[in-house]
Amino acid sequence: MQTSDVPSGEIGSGLTIVLLQAILTCMRMTLPLAHLLLTSFVLVLADPAGAGPVERAEDRPEPVPPEEYTLYDQVIQTKFLTSRTSLVMIERLTVTRLGPEERNPPDRAYFDENRFFEGRLEPDLVADFLLKTRRPFRLEAKFHFGVPYRFVSDGELEEPEVSLGPIPAEFSPTDLAQDAPPTIGILEFSRVGFNRREDQALIYVGDNRPDGSGAGLLVLLHRRGRVWTIVNTEVLWVARREE
Repeated sequence: MQTSDVPSGEIGSGLTIVLLQAILTCMRMTLPLAHLLLTSFVLVLADPAGAGPVERAEDRPEPVPPEEYTLYDQVIQTKFLTSRTSLVMIERLTVTRLGPEERNPPDRAYFDENRFFEGRLEPDLVADFLLKTRRPFRLEAKFHFGVPYRFVSDGELEEPEVSLGPIPAEFSPTDLAQDAPPTIGILEFSRVGFNRREDQALIYVGDNRPDGSGAGLLVLLHRRGRVWTIVNTEVLWVARREE
């Protein structure tokens, strides 16, 4: 058996050179791609908007607590529903302004100046209402007034959600609004303000109709036992139909 006359060291050196050449070739091919990917990553970090809209969990409005829907139902049934009502449209987010002409959330001076309900609102009730109108909250499909309803976001009806709230056991046809408008626009609600005893509540509701008419109301409710009842209403604004 014959052996090669080439020294083993030279063979090792030759293999090393070939291996290095292969590595360099791969690097020349992959470095441009790596550079492109790295550049794209840096650009995305520098301009997150370029990566498309991303909704962060902390940016999503908090949901309205479940206990407030009973009072919303009472307002809708008493002030807006008629026997002809077949659909109610509701703004998805609660309001932070009490009317189309208002530019800022309401404050204590606003209530002191207007003396709503003859100035008899309890201070802690007003304070809770003002606190809850500083930012929007998200309404959810937890209404129970017995008529189909749909949410509106950014002026568009949400799809495909159509909800039918079951009629409460204590509800009767006489609870329907006796002086309700013939048509309902898009209803908008504030959060519900409570006093410390949680036996008084204050809600703002606006009715914005397609013809430009509408109205905004402050609704005062009292609780006896477990039953909430509307005791008074203040009209904040009225818009007439555009001719």
